[in-house]
Amino acid sequence: MAERLSPFALMEKLISFPTVSRDTNIPLIDWVADYLDSHGIESHRYVDPEEPKHALFAHVGPWEEGAIVLSGHTDVVPVDGQPWDTDPFSVVEKDGKYYGRGTCDMKGFDALALWALVEGKYTGLKRPLQIALSFDEEIGCTGAPPMIEAMQPVLPKGSAVIVGEPSTMQAVTGHKGGTGFDTHVVGFEVHSSLMHTGVNAIMAGAKLIEWANEMNTQSMAQKPSAIAAMFDPPFTTTHVGMIEGGTAHNITAKDCKFAMDFRVVPGEDKDAWGTAYLKKVREVEAQMQAVVPETYIEVTPRFDVPGLKPEDNGEAETLVRQITGDNASHKVSYGTEAGQFQDAGYSAVICGPGDIAQAHQPNEFIEISQFNAGHDFMKSLLSRLAS
Repeated sequence: MAERLSPFALMEKLISFPTVSRDTNIPLIDWVADYLDSHGIESHRYVDPEEPKHALFAHVGPWEEGAIVLSGHTDVVPVDGQPWDTDPFSVVEKDGKYYGRGTCDMKGFDALALWALVEGKYTGLKRPLQIALSFDEEIGCTGAPPMIEAMQPVLPKGSAVIVGEPSTMQAVTGHKGGTGFDTHVVGFEVHSSLMHTGVNAIMAGAKLIEWANEMNTQSMAQKPSAIAAMFDPPFTTTHVGMIEGGTAHNITAKDCKFAMDFRVVPGEDKDAWGTAYLKKVREVEAQMQAVVPETYIEVTPRFDVPGLKPEDNGEAETLVRQITGDNASHKVSYGTEAGQFQDAGYSAVICGPGDIAQAHQPNEFIEISQFNAGHDFMKSLLSRLAS
């Protein structure tokens, strides 16, 4: 009989694959598929047509609808420039914590989900269990929607999804949506002493970034809606986190590139924020073209993530609360694939080990007690599915 690895051993193996979002995750998926196959579990893939990336999904238990789906992503954020004290792609135990890139976000949960799936194979489940492992969550949850679509004709439809993002094992029933736009401002180069005859792409782009500041100031000053008040911060945020452009200090910049992102409170029109941004873009573009007609601003949608809407007596929420005993209300401002599953007809909730404050940090860690709590959760889930 094939070896049944412990949750810790599975986490060690998953973290050993440096699946930074800019790189491939196929070696990890290949290993997971081989491991499941060694236990007689058939897995299926969604193959990205443009990038060397795969998603994986599998089913154990009765071949019928109504499965509980354990959903996680396989990509991690970069470690470039971060001051790590240990090898980011090896798990190091120290001071009651497991250190390593992805221990918290979210290969710790992925390992627990794989453990549960294999144990479920041998348990004799009366209700099915599924796993769904996506890619490119960290760059806008772009890998989950095609995976969810690919699952539909292959597996019996699940009914409740548990997304294992770090929530300290609390039931999170709502999160903000998000949308983002890659923005490329194309100016016209002249010597900076004659800047009025050219178009400085950086200075034009700064007008759009200042618009984002103004929107945040306005949103912060407004009284939040009842739904918005559940979140921290209690308003839709507009954000630019990276910018590049220019060639020299004495030349008007020809190019400026940045990403404009919105984290939108559920209930607000996410598309309206994009429309407002594009209106401002065209206003700035007109100012540029009044100086040099061939200048322009190119805007490309980068991601579009629906919010997770609190459900009225949702199946996923009810199940998680029954197992954890957590009856408090929890909402988060980060986005996940939970809203995407919800839009596809699943009940969805977020519940996973670890604290989101540790995600993306140098020396990322998960408390061992949290990892063990996640293990206990999976054991309780299997018991319920077998009874």
